[in-house]
Amino acid sequence: MKKTLFAILSLLVSTSGFAVGVIVLEGNYQGKNLYIQNPFAGSGVGFCVQQVTVNGNVTTDEIASSAFEIDFRNLQLKVGDKVEVKITHKDDCKPKVLNPEVLKPKSTFEIVSMSVGTDLTFKWSTKGETGKLAYTIEQFRWNKWVKVGEVEGLGTPDVNSYSFKVTPHSGKNQYRVKQVDYTGQPKLSKTIDYMSASAEITFSPAKVSKEISFFSGSSPVETMFEIYDQFGNIVKRGFASTIDAANLPKGAYYLNYDNKMGEFIKK
Repeated sequence: MKKTLFAILSLLVSTSGFAVGVIVLEGNYQGKNLYIQNPFAGSGVGFCVQQVTVNGNVTTDEIASSAFEIDFRNLQLKVGDKVEVKITHKDDCKPKVLNPEVLKPKSTFEIVSMSVGTDLTFKWSTKGETGKLAYTIEQFRWNKWVKVGEVEGLGTPDVNSYSFKVTPHSGKNQYRVKQVDYTGQPKLSKTIDYMSASAEITFSPAKVSKEISFFSGSSPVETMFEIYDQFGNIVKRGFASTIDAANLPKGAYYLNYDNKMGEFIKK
């Protein structure tokens, strides 16, 4: 399983006979500090937080107050460095981390270069990454952007290089990459074009009983495809030279393939 970039755990441990709790936060340094709301202990004596450590080291932050800041600038951290914060507190109270999202990876990449070579490898390089996030590779076809792959980002601010093998359709192709961080808003790269010299693809038959076949000229050829029913529900998708249509109910269907959109009837 992938390691969770952010987690808050409440644990009971024994320290000198007193029960305490520990809040653990994990992530990457994004250039911002954490702010903690620190209530009084349940007994009314003293504040809730007893100790704060960052990457195993006790901080020098002033924690004996109703609110305090964990200042990462004192720790000589670089943007993108891994961070583990442990806040030890009395068990009859609980501090509140006001901005835990500052340790979550944010999409900050900048494109340095993009290309698609004759070997059909889509290459791109970036700078300015501050946390590990996956890159989604998208291709524009059928009047929409379609996901064709995914590559894990390195998450470091230096220049990083990536590659992905693509399968172009006939004619003009367009590719891009995107990342989606904790905000849910996608960050998109610019678009790069690639002109394919491959011949156009056709399909047959238009009235189907068992299967649909794709051809380039008279030769069978594989292509990405999607089939929608007349209500707009997707019923099949894949990459193949033939589609088994025997189990489709009778009726009209829409077929996206190559860089085209067509229709067929299931008999």
